[in-house]
Order: sequence, then C-alpha cells, then structure tokens
Amino acid sequence: MEFVENAVGRLIPVEIEGRKLKPFAGAFADNGGGRKASPLIPVTKPGQEKLCSIKESIEKSGLKDGMTISFHHHLRDGDYVVNMTVDEIARIGIKDLTLAPSALFPCHKPLIEHIKNGVITKIEGSMNGPVGEYVSYGGLPKLAVLRTHGGRARAIEDGDLHIDVAFLAASSADDYGNANGVDGISAFGPMAYGYADAMYADKVVIVTDDLVPYPCAPCTIAATHVDYVVVVDKIGDPERIVSGTTRITRSPTRLLIAKYAAQFIQESGYLKDGFSFQTGAGGISLAVTKILGEIMIEEGIKGSFINGGLSSYAVELYKKGLFHVLYDGQVFDRGVIESFRNDVKHIETPMTMYANYHSKGCLVNRLDVGFLGATEVDVDFNVNVNTHSDGLLLHGIGGHPDVAAGCKLSLITIPSYRKRIPVVREKVTTVTAPGETIDAIVTERGIAINPRRVDLIDRLKKSDLPIVTIEKLKDRVEKITGKPEPPRLKDRVIALIEYRDGTIIDVVREVEK
Repeated sequence: MEFVENAVGRLIPVEIEGRKLKPFAGAFADNGGGRKASPLIPVTKPGQEKLCSIKESIEKSGLKDGMTISFHHHLRDGDYVVNMTVDEIARIGIKDLTLAPSALFPCHKPLIEHIKNGVITKIEGSMNGPVGEYVSYGGLPKLAVLRTHGGRARAIEDGDLHIDVAFLAASSADDYGNANGVDGISAFGPMAYGYADAMYADKVVIVTDDLVPYPCAPCTIAATHVDYVVVVDKIGDPERIVSGTTRITRSPTRLLIAKYAAQFIQESGYLKDGFSFQTGAGGISLAVTKILGEIMIEEGIKGSFINGGLSSYAVELYKKGLFHVLYDGQVFDRGVIESFRNDVKHIETPMTMYANYHSKGCLVNRLDVGFLGATEVDVDFNVNVNTHSDGLLLHGIGGHPDVAAGCKLSLITIPSYRKRIPVVREKVTTVTAPGETIDAIVTERGIAINPRRVDLIDRLKKSDLPIVTIEKLKDRVEKITGKPEPPRLKDRVIALIEYRDGTIIDVVREVEK
C-alpha cells in the first residue's frame, strides 16, 4: 500500500478498498467549487398508504445486499430503533450492508453479532463503546469512516455518502410521515442529525411510538420526504439521553479547570456584549457554562446566542435573558425539551446549517468561543478525540473539529492525566483536529497558548492564570506519570478519520490483543 504524508505529518494511504483518498492539506485549504448531489424525485399519489411494519418497510424500500442504511442518535444510549431494525433485516436475510449512523452508543452492542454474521460489513459513523472496541481489534471486514457532525452532512449532500434507506426515530408522527421529536412519551428534542438523511436518502422510513392524527405539528421532517411510517411499542428510553458525560462535574480538579477556562475567556476580551459560545456534553463544559453565566450577571453582559448540544444550564442562561437565541442540535437532558418545544427563539439546527464547510455560511463560523474536550493533545496542539492512548477506537468525533475551525477562540479543557496516563503528549495517537485550529489547552497544571496566537499571549501577559508553554506543561505531567508507552498497533488500517472537508487527517490501525 502506498502512503503520502499529509499536512499534520500523518501517513495516509493513496488508495484503499478502491477509494482514492485526499490527504488533509490544512484546515482551510479546500475552497469548494463542486456540486451538491441530487436526491431521487419522489412521487406520492393521492390515497397512497404509508403505514406498515418494519419488515414491510424494509421490503418495500427495495433494500438489498450491499446497500447503505442510516439512523440518527438523538436518543443516545437509550435508542431502540437501530437494534430492532437491523434484527429484522437479519431475519429477512439481507447482508453486506454499510451502516451509516450519526453515532453509535453502548446500547448498540448487539450489532457486533450482526457484524459477525455478515449483515453489517462496513460502518460510516462514529462509534462509542463496545462496537468501537470490536472494530479496533479488526472485527469489521471493511474500512470504517468517521466524520464530524458537519462533515457527515457535507458527505451526504456532496454525494460522498449515499444512503439507500434511512430509518429515522420520531417521538411523534402522523400516518403521512410528518414527524417531530418533541411530543409523545419518548420525546428527545431535535431531529437535526436526521435532517440530511431525510433530504437525500432514496427511501425514508419514520419509526415512531406515538401515531397522532394528521397533521402532526410541529414537524421537523415533513411528509414530503417520507416514504413509510412504522409504529412500534417503544423507540427508546429517553431517560438514557443523560449519561456520565452530560452531568456537571463534581471533581475538584475538573472544577478548577472550568474556573481557569472561564477566567481565560473573560480575560481574552471575547466575553462582552454580543458574546456567543458553543457548549458541549462534558462535565467540565457544563461547569464552564455555569460559571460564565455567573460572570455575565455580575458584569451586566448580554450575549448573542448559545449553540451546541444543549443542557438545562444553557436554557437557564437563556431564561435569565443573558442570551437572545438558543441554537440546538441535540438535547443532553430532558429538561431542555420543554424549552425547545415552547420557546420561539430556541431553534433547531440541522447539521448542514450548524457546520457544513461546503455551504454558504455555517453557524460555527459566527461563534466567539468553543470549549471542547479531548482524549489527548500534543506539543503541536493537535487533538485526539477518537482513540485512547492504547489505540482503541472508543469515541465519536462530534462537532469538535467543526467548532475548533470556526470559532474565534477554541479552548481544550482537559485534566492533565487520567488514571496515571498523560493527556499532554509528544504526539497524539490519532489526530482528529489539527493544531492550527486550537488556541489554548487548559488543564489543572497549567494553560498553554498556541504560539500562533501572539495576540492572546500578549493580552494575558499580566494574568494570574498559570500560563506556561506546551512543552513545560508536558514535562510537568510526565514528572508525575512517567513517559507513556506507545500503543501496540498492527499495520492494517481499520478506519479513516475524515476532516470536515472530506480529506483524510489520520488513519486508525488495528490494535494488538
């Protein structure tokens, strides 16, 4: 296999499984200029019946061996739709499918059996937990592809990821296919991850446990894009939307990191009237959100908008009048759903609007600040969010590189080590976001500012924050943990990490058992 070096110094195959790859050339090297893919022109005749069973929807859709199916992940670890659908596909006898979810969670562990029996042979989507671990050890026959949230929407709209049949969970729908995620017993909020699937898939199946009289209103996905409607007993458990990453941290170390990050933002000059930021699911990010709100109240600052997967902490800031608009791609706790349903300026954000680089203006480009997590960072400010230091592929990308590239100030908020394993390293195991898009790394043992940001370094010269070079921060950590051992990896490439523009920023190799 022939390899070439990309812009972050990673070796990328020239071609793999018949696909010619474009190596990452820089965060803003791609200037677009292509054409959007064109979905099929559908026709629904008067009186046409859309209601059917899962089995009937699979058969009517024309799903065959070798095709691609997709799902969204708004129910997160409480999702039932993926497993029940793939189980039925297996019973029918269809094989060699590409699974293209917006993300997989530990609840999707049963998919491993469907990989073993040949129903699924390729995955194009983020993997959290057991499925990712299984793929790490070489269990998936074909290459996996991981994309950012914006990158997935781009791939679908550009035609890089063609979906034959999309199965989209909806907490409420009518028999014609109008659907939403805000009503019904399984309400989960936006359907933003499934929007591109509905627009571009050849066939679209709405799966709901709350069939309402026509018309279902409001509707995120309109009947004009829906071929079939399936009613099941339960689409999932919305209580499991909340996870360990969607609760505010109680750790003194992580609270200190949040305090440092909030102070850094305040002293950077970006925290002023019209301020906007992206919040995430991590406990540290939630703590930063809370502290920023307290500073804004104290200083009388009124912000513009908050974007992201939203928590009740973000809604609270909106309710207090600190921000004019909430842009919402997913909810991280059920307390957000009421606001999403009722507040006019709590707006659903399809992923193409959120972060599609191949668009005329995605939302991340208007962000002032994004505070983001990581599994590792390195002395070149490259960030890893996909693999652990042992090389195991256990995490999705999310909107991390999208936000880092778009916002004015990107902060990585992380503990300096986890379980005696250093997070600040000479080279990250896997590059997910390039260092050119990362402005500062905030840990409990110091804050490192990217040398590219001379303006920030000058502005914070007199700060009492523990600002150090990235090399000094790395040395401090290694005095506690020792130098890390390299992961034990085989030569075989098992996954591609796509940057948001469709180029390949890194590969993931099979892990030795």
